[in-house]
This record gives sequence, structure tokens and C-alpha cells, in this order.
Amino acid sequence: MIFTQKVKTGIKDIGKNNTIKNKSILEMLENIGSYHSDEVGFGALDIENTKLTWIILDWKLKVLKRPMYGQTLTVNTWGRNMEKFFTYRDYEIFDDNNNLCVIATSKWALINVENGNLYRMTDNIINKYRPEEKEVFLNEKLKRINIPDEFDLTMPYTVMRKDIDLNSHMHNLYYLDLAYEVLPEEVYEQRPFNNIRITYKKEIKLGDTINCKYKKQNNKNIITITDEEDKVIHSVIILEK
Repeated sequence: MIFTQKVKTGIKDIGKNNTIKNKSILEMLENIGSYHSDEVGFGALDIENTKLTWIILDWKLKVLKRPMYGQTLTVNTWGRNMEKFFTYRDYEIFDDNNNLCVIATSKWALINVENGNLYRMTDNIINKYRPEEKEVFLNEKLKRINIPDEFDLTMPYTVMRKDIDLNSHMHNLYYLDLAYEVLPEEVYEQRPFNNIRITYKKEIKLGDTINCKYKKQNNKNIITITDEEDKVIHSVIILEK
């Protein structure tokens, strides 16, 4: 089942050259995935009854043609490879001239909110989502990211109330905010980055102090988010032109 919505870009969505920001793109994708889950009975308003919530494990985003302010976009999403404990969700964004602007894929898991354990997807859940076989990244898997041994910059950050989502964790889009903050100024000015990868490894909670660590390696801007003692890796982010 391909789920579709129309979205008009607003003033808060744009940045450099009046084009849409990466965080705004991911926000659109996150929202349409949530609306899809609402429709099939496994959305945010269903958690009290199902005792299940979705958590994201990975994003991969590629911007082919960056939409402008005021455009009405068509956003498509669908589930695929819904097996056992994990599922993938792919996305497309078309502009008002039907140009394909963005493709993305993501990896998700269902969590039982009462015990925090992974929940195995049943045939009932899979049948409601009616997964597709279509993939936006053909023959490209979400491979494990190699973490640098050394870093050029480190920025500490203490998680605040504004960062927390409905699962009592730091919201997944705020990891991208932190990645931008730790970039050297000359790298930051190279934005927008058209290729984004975010892998989530360990949740971050209110009051946690974390380290955002930056390294330029093989033309990739790699940001690793660790705990205060650099013993736990929370996330790894790659920003590329």
C-alpha cells in the first residue's frame, strides 16, 4: 500500500536560498509515516490500546532536486520487508511539476511500551500495512557505518525538555540539529548536504550529557554522538554533498 499526502512548504521549512532544509524534509517523511500508521491502527493515538510504539533505527536520505518555499509537494510512503522484528519504510517526494525531488529509506522496530522489549510483527500487522516490494535505493543496503578512531572537534550537550518526544527519548530529528552544530564553520557553510545517513544505536534521555564528535574522512562529514564518558555510542551521522 502506497500512502500519499500533499504538503505545502512553509517559512519554517526553508533555509539557504529559500530551499527546503533537510530537517524539514525528514519531518515531512516522519509525519507521513505516522499518518500511515494512524490509518491502519498502529499510530500514536493507538498506543494506549496496542501497547506498541514505533522507534526508528536508521535514515538514509538523498535530495535530487531541492524544493523551494511555497511549493506543494506530493509525499509517498510504503512499508517493505516487514519481517520478524524489523521493517523498512521508503519515501518519495515530488514537486508541483511532478519532478522526483527526494528519495529516502528508513528502518523501524515495534517496541512494547510496558516492558521496552522488541515486539515481533504478526501477520495481522503486516497485512494491515500491505507492504510493497518497491525500493527507492536499488541494491543498496543500510550498511554499518565505520566509526573514526580520532576526531577533530568535540561539543558537549546536555539534553533539555524541549528535546524529548512521546517515547521519553530525545526526538530523532534533533540528532541532525546536533550534527550541524558541531560542524566547523567552513563546513557548515557548504550546506545544504544532499546525502544524509543517521544511525541510532542507543536512546538519549532527559538530563543526559552527551558528546558530539566531528571528523572529516574520505569527503564525508562524520558525526558520532556518545555518552559523557565516550563509552556508549548513541548515534552516527554522515553528511555529504
